[in-house]
Amino acid sequence: MYLLPPRYEELIPAGHLVRIVNEAMEEINIDRLLGQYAGGGSSSYHPKMMLKVLVYAYCKKIYTSRKIAEALEENLYFKWLAGGNTPDFRTINNFRGKRMKVVIAEVFSTVVEYLVGKGYIKLENYFLDGTKIEADANKHKVVWEKRKNRYEQNVKAQIKELLQVIESENEKEEAEYGERDLESKGGDGTADVSAEQLKKKIAELNARLKSMAIAEEDKVDVKKNKAAHQALKKLETDCLPRLEKYEHQTETLAGRRSYSKTDPDATCMKMKEDRGAEKAWPKPAYNIQIGTEGQYIVGYSVHNNAGDPNCLVEHMEGVRKGLGKLPEKLVADAAYGSEENYAYVEDKKLGNFLKYNTFYQDTHHYRNPEVIQKHQFRAYNFQYDTEKDEFTCPNQKRLSYSHTSRTKTDNGYESTRRHYECKECHDCPLKSQCTKSKENRRIQVSFKLMEYRRQARENLTSEEGQALRKKRSVEVETVFGDIKHNMNFRRFHLRQIAKTKTEWGLVCIAHNMRKLAG
Repeated sequence: MYLLPPRYEELIPAGHLVRIVNEAMEEINIDRLLGQYAGGGSSSYHPKMMLKVLVYAYCKKIYTSRKIAEALEENLYFKWLAGGNTPDFRTINNFRGKRMKVVIAEVFSTVVEYLVGKGYIKLENYFLDGTKIEADANKHKVVWEKRKNRYEQNVKAQIKELLQVIESENEKEEAEYGERDLESKGGDGTADVSAEQLKKKIAELNARLKSMAIAEEDKVDVKKNKAAHQALKKLETDCLPRLEKYEHQTETLAGRRSYSKTDPDATCMKMKEDRGAEKAWPKPAYNIQIGTEGQYIVGYSVHNNAGDPNCLVEHMEGVRKGLGKLPEKLVADAAYGSEENYAYVEDKKLGNFLKYNTFYQDTHHYRNPEVIQKHQFRAYNFQYDTEKDEFTCPNQKRLSYSHTSRTKTDNGYESTRRHYECKECHDCPLKSQCTKSKENRRIQVSFKLMEYRRQARENLTSEEGQALRKKRSVEVETVFGDIKHNMNFRRFHLRQIAKTKTEWGLVCIAHNMRKLAG
């Protein structure tokens, strides 16, 4: 028995994780977070205390606000960290979902700067990779682009038919327009119609039908008027709401192939955990990108598009904005080896250690006869004559220049492709191995991309590059394994991409604190 109750301080061992979190959070700058409070009203819990509690909770795999509130009342370490304060779950959720989402990137950057100051991070080698984390969304309530397009075309076809009914039944309109359809007045007889155009057309038709004076004894006209009214009613009560819904879905998709109704920012993606399963449907998820050094997370970003190549520029710009500079060398796998990414690396003067999709074939081509045989008909293995501007296939047929095309990525980067075609494929005995097309063999080449790949290949096959390639697999993959397995974080607990970024930022800070504690 105690004569007096002990201090919490006396019961917490030195070097404990909770002390590491407390020390780190005390040293970082949270001025932007403090700026979220306007002052006045009832007293608020101190933001630094709330931040400490959230970070430590994520370190201990406690992610829901109710369980965090419970720990504050029952757990000694939480009580010490919070100074005996016990905010309820609503306060915790409001702080995490509203206050933190505005400043999470800056808070994370200050944590990284703290680790740089302590010498744990040097910003020399940046190992980048991505993974998919399931969203807090119902996987059965999903809008698919293909299905939406099919339904939208059906309702537009129905609108066209109903407008034609009104056209054919309305004698005054026939007299005015003859055999022309209603599109000349803003309707849609042959082309696609928007919801706004349909609203205007419905209002116009309603005004015209109301102004028509039809004699009661003229039964034919009454019947025609009735059919027109029925068609117009269906347009107004059925077709218009459906068309508005599909247009709203198109706006929400914003170029994506799907989204969840319960979290419209989440996109359906194939999950790594479901590989090999017979019936594994894509699930609403987010594409998470992180960069590590010494297995500390140096930068992160959250995206709702499944492809990794388009994420690199945005991710690295976030790192540059947060830290004020970029690391010296960028190391990533073949998923990131696009021309746009290579151009960015060159522009920012970063060490180019990005793999590309044919790196293995290029580095093993002259050593493995099986590789040579398998890939001899790939365009990158054709011989190029710079003077004649021609490629030569394995059967010594010439591919001459045809034309140049330009493509633009989702990020706005424009690349140029030169197209070449062989005119002698009709009697070539190797055509079935060279191409499946019934036409001549055609290839498209970007000489700029070829040069970028040559530079990357030289860097990656050097002694330094080989060491970095080996290190990459144990750097970033280990971090993902720690978060998913040890921290048991495989699904977000907040919805909307802004709040998801907040939660992932807390996960990254928690991982760094756990790593710091050893």
